[in-house]
Amino acid sequence: MKIGIFDSGIGGITVLHEALKVMPHEEFIYYADSEHAPYGTKPKEEVKDYVEQVVQFLEEKQIDVLVIACNTATSIAVKELRERYDFPIIGMEPAVKYALEQEKEKRILVTATDLTLKEEKYQHLVNKHDALARVDSLALPKLVELAEQNTFEREEVMAYLQDVLAPFDFDLYGAIVLGCTHFPYFKRFIQEIVPEHVKVYDGNLGTIRHLKRVLTNKHLSFSEHGGSIAFYYAGEEDSHNTILNSYLKRLT
Repeated sequence: MKIGIFDSGIGGITVLHEALKVMPHEEFIYYADSEHAPYGTKPKEEVKDYVEQVVQFLEEKQIDVLVIACNTATSIAVKELRERYDFPIIGMEPAVKYALEQEKEKRILVTATDLTLKEEKYQHLVNKHDALARVDSLALPKLVELAEQNTFEREEVMAYLQDVLAPFDFDLYGAIVLGCTHFPYFKRFIQEIVPEHVKVYDGNLGTIRHLKRVLTNKHLSFSEHGGSIAFYYAGEEDSHNTILNSYLKRLT
């Protein structure tokens, strides 16, 4: 089975990481649109054009299913893409519902890109599940930039996170939701800053489990042997997966 995965850049590798654990023998094609990253700070129509170009590229590779491993791209384009293409399309959304189910009393802080938080899809998600108005939102655009630049130096990352998280009284919060696939690279830094009782969630594993259910329901067979990854970075194939492997190592 040929599974296409794409993101504005290397954030979706955090989703691919989960997919490799759940379905290790499939054929994956990953497209990092790092030439146009970040999506989350750009105009909506411009991002739609980038997304369409990437999906056309993956369609030409004859994928059987597409995973939009990007909350921003999902929020602005998934509906139109599903109307246009015949293969199943799996999107991402912040794990708001799951966090609220796990934390029954305290507040939830959802972190994402500016564009994700502004979109109607996110607002609908919160309104649907947050009956007691316990969800707050925070854009963390610099984390996307740091990840794309392969910048994980503790001093720089911690200084940024301490600054943006300082206004929040985390005694009032029970969870932080990582609503951008770039953010899990920085999960350990966030956990160092917030109190131990504050849980940190992302939607990556849930997305891959949903992908497997969709494929099972469509009676698509899973491979029992082999497995491969073709990795495209800013339109060019990284034949040795050097960039991919450097980011995967950060997740192990």
